Amino acid sequence: MDISSFAFHSPEDYYSIASPWFEELDPGFGQKLKKEDDSKGGGGNGYFNEEGLKKSGYGDILASLLLLEEEAKQEEAQWITETRHEKALFESNHKRKVQAMNEFYDHLQQHYSQVNHLDGLSTGKRSWKSASALVATLATASGDDKVDLCDEMSKGMTMATGQQKRLWVKDRSQDWWDRCNHQEFPEEEFRKAFRMSKSTFGLICRELEPVVMKKNTMLRDAIPVRQRVAACIWRLATGEPLRLVSKRFGLGISTCHKLVLEVCSAINTVLMPKFLQWPDEEKMKEIKEEFELISGVPNIGGSIHTTHVPIIAPKVNVAAYFNRRHTERNQKTSYSITVQGVVDREGIFRDICIGWPGSMPDDQVLEKSALFQRASKGGLKDVWIVGNSGYPLMDWLLVPYTHHNLTWAQHGFNEKIGEVQNVAKEAFARLKGRWTCLQKRTEVKLQELPMVLGACCVLHNVCEMNNEEMDPELQFELFDDEIIPGNNLRSSNAVLARDNIAHNLLHHGLGGTSFH
Repeated sequence: MDISSFAFHSPEDYYSIASPWFEELDPGFGQKLKKEDDSKGGGGNGYFNEEGLKKSGYGDILASLLLLEEEAKQEEAQWITETRHEKALFESNHKRKVQAMNEFYDHLQQHYSQVNHLDGLSTGKRSWKSASALVATLATASGDDKVDLCDEMSKGMTMATGQQKRLWVKDRSQDWWDRCNHQEFPEEEFRKAFRMSKSTFGLICRELEPVVMKKNTMLRDAIPVRQRVAACIWRLATGEPLRLVSKRFGLGISTCHKLVLEVCSAINTVLMPKFLQWPDEEKMKEIKEEFELISGVPNIGGSIHTTHVPIIAPKVNVAAYFNRRHTERNQKTSYSITVQGVVDREGIFRDICIGWPGSMPDDQVLEKSALFQRASKGGLKDVWIVGNSGYPLMDWLLVPYTHHNLTWAQHGFNEKIGEVQNVAKEAFARLKGRWTCLQKRTEVKLQELPMVLGACCVLHNVCEMNNEEMDPELQFELFDDEIIPGNNLRSSNAVLARDNIAHNLLHHGLGGTSFH
């Protein structure tokens, strides 16, 4: 990079260049120098008196600049002082207002306990006056002219009249639930709404109370246990969307969603070990005797069936949940998950397996279940589980004959086995009829749905054990979507055992009524 030379000037040259600017800045500047030069003897021309220029011209300019700088510093110092003062004043006012608000809140909390014990109109008036005085105290202590006294007085009146509502909670109507929860509410109406009697509902609430109950906080009162359980059961019973649950029980939609999942989780944790378990030896012996009375086949310990629950198309692995049979039947694309269950003679679930994709046939769902693992380890010795033609014949699983040209003994065997199988089908029909949420696609996420379905199975058992009758209007027609597996004969010993059972039924005259 090239650098050009710079010419330095003498003081006379510099002044000759800058003198027009000085003359323009101060018209009397040249005249002053002229007079001073003449008074000293006129030795100069009046404009190039260097000493006068340095003492008067430069001095005045430098003095002006220093004065301006000093004024700027003073203004800056004054601004900093005023800012600090305003900040201190603001913090002082803020602390004072916060203290006043805290005192106001403390006074209102004291009125909670006092007003609850006061009765009568005169007592209410005195409480109202006290609340008004507190509001006036707040307005005086805060020193804020913008306080809305009418609004604060109305809030104080609410506190004084004993309505313990938090100021920030949205007011929702709970009239419907309050009527249902009243002792004089008709039993029939309660059963229609919650699919069970008041006594059974009370039993569930008492069992779940230690897990479901929440504590009150300074901001709001906890939702009572009965209301929480009722909202969950009503949601499962009706299958209505959360916005309608919110209107019925006076709760927020997000609160209802969280509440339903919490209660379902509690049902699985607390009630399932008591109401849905594999029977012990004594109970299994009783179940075998009951099944033998209706079928003539000994050692039947349960009836198994698999049904499908519709779901919204999942975002992941959607093909696995595609249900071809329901799609063909409903004439629209359908997705589902499976629910496999083993029931006893009373239609009570003794084992369930929930959550496998709807594209899986019954035999594959069975192989994924804990029941299959129990049987593989010898846990079902001397026990027959009866299934439909969608299951394979195994050493512990008894299924009907599926080939053509059946003998009389085989026909009779299929009839008796069909009666046992109908026990499971009727149980699933009551399950879906009682809990309508299983009939439609719900708003529950796929990963949370097995927990909800498990709760439905447990509540079904509770109702069955307490002899809760179903409304005839709730009857549900179960769609039988069984598919014969490719390999439906898994054990040669089971083939011989089934033939012997069929022969014995025919020999003892128990092989059906169509062939006598």
